[in-house]
Amino acid sequence: MSLDGSVSGSTVSAAPSGFDLAALDAALSGTRFAGKLRLFPTIPSTNTHAMKEAESGAPEGMVYFADEQTAGRGRGAHAWASPPGSGLYVSALLRPRMAPADALWFSLAAGLAVHDAVKQVTSLEADLRWPNDLLLGHKGRSRKFCGILTELNAEATHVRHLVIGIGINVHQQRFPDELHNFATSLYIETGRDWPRQELLIALLQSLDVEATALTSSPTTAQANILARLEQVSSWVRGKHVYVEDQDGFEGVTEGLDPRGFLQIRTAGGLRTVFSGGVREQKTINR
Repeated sequence: MSLDGSVSGSTVSAAPSGFDLAALDAALSGTRFAGKLRLFPTIPSTNTHAMKEAESGAPEGMVYFADEQTAGRGRGAHAWASPPGSGLYVSALLRPRMAPADALWFSLAAGLAVHDAVKQVTSLEADLRWPNDLLLGHKGRSRKFCGILTELNAEATHVRHLVIGIGINVHQQRFPDELHNFATSLYIETGRDWPRQELLIALLQSLDVEATALTSSPTTAQANILARLEQVSSWVRGKHVYVEDQDGFEGVTEGLDPRGFLQIRTAGGLRTVFSGGVREQKTINR
């Protein structure tokens, strides 16, 4: 146990949360994350901690994950409920050589990594809602089970460090009334528990593949991401949506532009979404 309350995979093989850190390290051998896992029984926010560690010089590939978060964060001012033992709350630190304008690619790639990991472990096909939400459920009744928060520290021309925070609802059997219509979990969708350790391994392996592709051959990787999103997301084309930011507007999604930004056909013409929550028109108040 370190002074900050974390558990290091290099010194402890098992933790009270049920994660086997030695097994995790072995499974991640050959990835940028091997030997760099830090598990917290409880922490306010893995992303906040990862950003502070990055400022202090923590190396590429550090992974901070927790059994519980007491102040988990989503996009904007949204909180992310992180009760103990119920989900995956993980933040990965990367130091890609890239311009700040290209950071969106890592958020999109992280969504695809989650999609692939969940499919590998559970056989479920998640739907990606641009840019950082993953949904499960029947058509017309999809609810969010995963959120991704990407944060970065950058100069004008290059990124110093980037943290990808991923929260996945795994074991939750119910949600508060105010979230019931919007949130779900792997348990709710399948009626069974899934091993968080197996899911974490699949997630980090997939994320490593995505990050390697984006840094070694960015043009090819970006084209691949655009093509895959067309296949696995019902949101990038033909969806009637409302955009909460940019003064609020509605229209029908018309694919992603070459930079990965969402395009929407409105009554006034084609508009590009650079930021903001995208919701189905029938749920514009959410």
